[in-house]
Amino acid sequence: MKKLFLPVLCLILFGFTSDIVKLTEEERNFAVSELTKAKDQLLNTLDGLSEEQLNFKPDASSWSIAEGVEHLTISENAFHDMLTASLENPADPARRSEVKMQDGQLMDMIRDRTQKVKTSEPFEPSGKFGSYEETLDALLAKRSEHIEYLKTTEDDLRNHYGQLPFGTIDAYQMILFMSGHMDRHVAQMDEVINHEDFPE
Repeated sequence: MKKLFLPVLCLILFGFTSDIVKLTEEERNFAVSELTKAKDQLLNTLDGLSEEQLNFKPDASSWSIAEGVEHLTISENAFHDMLTASLENPADPARRSEVKMQDGQLMDMIRDRTQKVKTSEPFEPSGKFGSYEETLDALLAKRSEHIEYLKTTEDDLRNHYGQLPFGTIDAYQMILFMSGHMDRHVAQMDEVINHEDFPE
């Protein structure tokens, strides 16, 4: 009986240990800060714009600021779905080598407006959220949800993964990408505002 007791005790003590990699406080604070700053910059850009200004297009191929807000809302929800789906699979540290891009490189890439990318059809603005005000409310609600999630999550965001056209990223990088994506489109909105024909 004593011979059996020791292996059972070891199983109880060590058999249920976890390999979960929790976010460091630095990672958590950085992501929360980036998500919050991007949201605040967006609101600062949108503040006081008239309906005419929101719907102005520099040319036929460009988005208006209102359309940019809808694109951000579509994207924020899509990244939420991507993050949720990635966390449904078991954490897999063996796949870490698939993640080729560092966090800073990822942020720099998505913010770089010298590289113009045409979005795919599901991300094209189509009025699916209703009015501009309803669309903006939906965006801000989802962004607030992501910020609150980051503040408290114990999920292993470094060992869950998603696939983007340029390669594999981890779940933490999905959140950074989402933040950088908003920065990118705020810069695009600023370009519209600075256009010589922008309504006064």
